[in-house]
Amino acid sequence: MSELALTILPETLADALAIERLHERTFGPGRYAKTAYRLREGRGHLLELSFIARIGSLLVGSVRLTPICIDETPALLLGPLTVEPPFRRHGVGSALIARALNEAKTAGHALVVLVGDEPFYGQSGFKPIPKGQVKMPGPVDPARLLVAELKPGAFDGVSGMIRPDWEKEPSP
Repeated sequence: MSELALTILPETLADALAIERLHERTFGPGRYAKTAYRLREGRGHLLELSFIARIGSLLVGSVRLTPICIDETPALLLGPLTVEPPFRRHGVGSALIARALNEAKTAGHALVVLVGDEPFYGQSGFKPIPKGQVKMPGPVDPARLLVAELKPGAFDGVSGMIRPDWEKEPSP
């Protein structure tokens, strides 16, 4: 994004419709069947830990964090991460992830989980979860289940089923 100024801003309620349209364009209707989407469904994300990317007034990307638990261990689920196709491979996604992880760490969170490609997310500190250590409540390729420790050692001894964290208050 050398010639265009990228701005990462906290998501607001006013961004919801534009983000939903972005998700429609980039993921299509198949997104509703994905396990990670089903975990977030009806729960909502933490507005204070979700961000948008703008170039000028154009919304070009979004990332959200949703509270979950791995068995009884609190964590966050990163996603969806969405970038408008013409702006991909220009650092927009990485900038959104960096901001979200930094804010989550500052807010005292210790773990972030996602379903994604390790070559991309590994650049942001995500590592594969050993097969069988953590499970999702639906079909997921275990090689795509990744974790980032925001506090050293936070994932030591953590195992079990990922589930929504019903005690956190999400965005409407």
